[in-house]
Amino acid sequence: MKQTTLMVYKNNPIIGGVYKLLLTGDVSAIERPGQFVELAVPGHFLRRPFSVCDWDRDSVTVVYRTIGGGTKRLAAMMPGEGVNALTGLGNGFDTSVSGDRPLLIAGGSGVPMMLCLAKKLLSEGKTVTAVLGYRTASDIFLADDLRYLGVDVRLTTEDGSAGVRGMVTDAMTDLDYTYFYTCGPEAMFRAVNAAAKTSGQFSLEARMGCGYGACMGCTIETKNGPKRVCKDGPVFTREDLLW
Repeated sequence: MKQTTLMVYKNNPIIGGVYKLLLTGDVSAIERPGQFVELAVPGHFLRRPFSVCDWDRDSVTVVYRTIGGGTKRLAAMMPGEGVNALTGLGNGFDTSVSGDRPLLIAGGSGVPMMLCLAKKLLSEGKTVTAVLGYRTASDIFLADDLRYLGVDVRLTTEDGSAGVRGMVTDAMTDLDYTYFYTCGPEAMFRAVNAAAKTSGQFSLEARMGCGYGACMGCTIETKNGPKRVCKDGPVFTREDLLW
């Protein structure tokens, strides 16, 4: 973990209410897909956690949806403004166990982190498939970015306006995969756990106070006792979690 000041380089809307924020500065603490950053939004007391969508030597990209006052204030930040940040938080995904044909499964706000995970898996010579779930066609974002990388993207929408009608599990049935990685809402996790044919890793979401394990506010019960989502996670294996 590192505390640093990052500078806003770009802060652009993708679709209605969803923004892509590119920050520049020292991001050397980010080492693995699945890690997150916490940003101190001006005028708000607690930092906001955001999953890392992509990063390189001197920049990090996060994708966020404007929901409350904090994210709306973040959306108003202009290029050149500085943001106090904690970077390199959490444990991230382990790609060494993926096998040759990993499957990425994501819904809603879980989609952004799949971009850097896909890049990592592809760089290791693996064949990557992604199942992405949205409410409707107008909510779809980052699917084309994954396709551009070479990922076989399967879409699902609740209303059937794009891809398979239904949930992500409706597009998983006939897929051949060696391991899975997933991020999304809890209801989706339970459905994925029931449908999945292999082991896998889940990136959990939780309300966080500090983001580095001190406040214990994001503690959950696992098969190995209490664990902090921010410090011991946010990534846990299928075998870790209580279902």
